[in-house]
Amino acid sequence: MQTLEESLGYQFHNPELLEEALRHSSYANEHRGNNIFSNERLEFLGDSVLGFVTAEYLFAKHPTAPEGELTRIRSLLVCEDSLYEVAQRLKLGEYLKLGRGEESCGGRTRPSILADATEAVFAAVYLDGGITAASEIIHRVLLDKEREEVAEEKRRDYKTKLQELVQRTPNQVLVYRMIGEHGPDHDKLFVFEVLLNDAVVGTGKGRSKKEAEQMAAKDALEKVNP
Repeated sequence: MQTLEESLGYQFHNPELLEEALRHSSYANEHRGNNIFSNERLEFLGDSVLGFVTAEYLFAKHPTAPEGELTRIRSLLVCEDSLYEVAQRLKLGEYLKLGRGEESCGGRTRPSILADATEAVFAAVYLDGGITAASEIIHRVLLDKEREEVAEEKRRDYKTKLQELVQRTPNQVLVYRMIGEHGPDHDKLFVFEVLLNDAVVGTGKGRSKKEAEQMAAKDALEKVNP
């Protein structure tokens, strides 16, 4: 746990909080009667802590943005994909306590489990050191400049922009086609290409088919309308 604390930049006064944050329900269910709790309650609290810290950050950073815009940016910053990426950087999967069944099914790398554990860790820091400590960690691992730029990019609808551009010329046909997929079922990477009148004008990758299509459209926009 010391290595994880170093990655977080925070040393726990009560290490049991961090241990609980990394304890999946499958492990707790296999050890019933031993006064062992899963990280579900911490995840619940961590979701609210993360929401507050992110809202405060966006409120201060974008003083003229309307409520709807702030909500959209926040939802992208705190989505499962973003939390999963944080968990990967912190290598939370190495520290998870899982039940035998979940372990054998690849739970240590499952995005939903890792995202939930990330929220639970935020809650553990909050309970151990208060909102200031939690806020400092959330800012450092999630709310940096690069992360918001990624969220902003995901927010853009490149497919719609490409369609609008193509429609300026009559009789143009856009088609999106999957050309590959890689990785296990719980962590797929999809590859798509977009064709304009049967000619490939862009390719893209994503953790979902929708994201891969968007990235293909983004690539096409950069080539068709530089």
